[in-house]
Parts: sequence; C-alpha cells; structure tokens
Amino acid sequence: MKIAIASDHAGKDLKSLISDYLSLTSHSVLDYGVSVDSEGSVDYPDFADVVASEVSNGRADRGVLICGTGTGMSIAANKFAGIRAAVVYDEFSARMSRAHNDTNILCMGARTVNHSRAIDFLKIWLATEFEDGRHKERVAKIAEIEKRVGNREAE
Repeated sequence: MKIAIASDHAGKDLKSLISDYLSLTSHSVLDYGVSVDSEGSVDYPDFADVVASEVSNGRADRGVLICGTGTGMSIAANKFAGIRAAVVYDEFSARMSRAHNDTNILCMGARTVNHSRAIDFLKIWLATEFEDGRHKERVAKIAEIEKRVGNREAE
C-alpha cells in the first residue's frame, strides 16, 4: 500500500516516528514533511492539501496527517472529493473509522495521543477492512452529499 504522510510543526516528531515505522513494513511511504529538523511554525492546511490531493487523485492509497489535535488536518482534508478523514484517539476509534466509515486518511493529534500508542492505532487502522453491508450505503450517502454540495459551489 502507498501511504502519503505529513504533519505541521506540532506533529513533526510523531510523524517521523510513524514514517520510520511504515518504512520498516511492506508499505511505500510518501513523506511530504514537515522535517523533524525544520524550525518555526507552518500552516497545517498546506500539508493536508498535499496528502489529501494525493489520496483523492489515486496517487496514494491512504494518508496519515498529524497536527496538534488532528482536528485541523481532518477538517482541511475532508474538503477533497472522496476523502474520508477521521481523527483517531484510541483503538476503538481507529477500528471503527475503517470498519464503518471506510476512512482513507488517518488524523492524529501529537499533543493528545501517546506516541507509542499512536503506532498501535495506525496498525489497527491499516489492518481493519471496511465491513461493507449497511455501512456501504451510508458511505454512498456521504458521497452523494459531497456531489450535491460540490455542484452548489460551482453555481
């Protein structure tokens, strides 16, 4: 699986840890920053833009975004067609975001999640399959809303 990953300044250490872990697996990692060596503040929407674009356009299978809480990254990423980004904060939310919502971008907060547990959440999220069934219909409804709202913005 090809996974795009990025963070803002708050998430750079956790992003580095996750990127290193993914590099040890069979996954291909597309690391879009921010570098652990970088100094100063950066704007999380710029990094969410790159990763969400890669996933939305099919150049990456899934994405991982990290900021202080994960919320800002999630909000920005969910502006893209076909993106279902969720903030994950424990094992249950990691599992259910995939099983019931078919999320394709995992968002975490470097200031809210224990870094060693973050790897566990990532493992669960990567291993969990979408359950389909009634959940498929619900995800399809989200896609319909996305189309309808997108068409309204074009008017």
